[in-house]
Amino acid sequence: MSSYKATILDDMAIMRALKRIAHEILEKNNGGKNVCLVGIKRRGVPIAEKIAENILSIEGINVPCGVLDITFYRDDLSHVSDEPVAGKTVLPFDVTGKTVVLVDDVLYTGRTARAAMDAVMSVGRPSAIQLAVLIDRGHRELPIRGDFVGKNVPTSKLERISVKFPPFDDKTSVELFG
Repeated sequence: MSSYKATILDDMAIMRALKRIAHEILEKNNGGKNVCLVGIKRRGVPIAEKIAENILSIEGINVPCGVLDITFYRDDLSHVSDEPVAGKTVLPFDVTGKTVVLVDDVLYTGRTARAAMDAVMSVGRPSAIQLAVLIDRGHRELPIRGDFVGKNVPTSKLERISVKFPPFDDKTSVELFG
């Protein structure tokens, strides 16, 4: 079992990072008119919802927000479980022709992001797919990078990043264990 090392981001730092990411998304896409956010289950979903709230407060635009379950798109599915249980993907909008911003809590090997891209492409043909992550910890196994990153946190492979975010957790923080 790994032991606590440090709090990387507290509640206020996370909220500042998510507000900055919202501004960056709007800047890169000339506003939010053709943008939709897709949170990757689990913690990517409330993070995407918070970014959507921030975009609403900045530009007055309600950016569509969806939920993506990538269980059956993972390349390590046989390692996860003999009988994996998929959650529900909820995309109450057409992704075709849109700029889809995938949102996740931690970018590590890139395999989750790749699976999410496959899942999005299975339901439509977006004009672009971008990636927003709260934490980029390095150690990529695939040529994937975040377009919008809250914080880069160089880690060793033995360390672990833990993102705490309601409604899954009783506090909001990013902690390092090792």
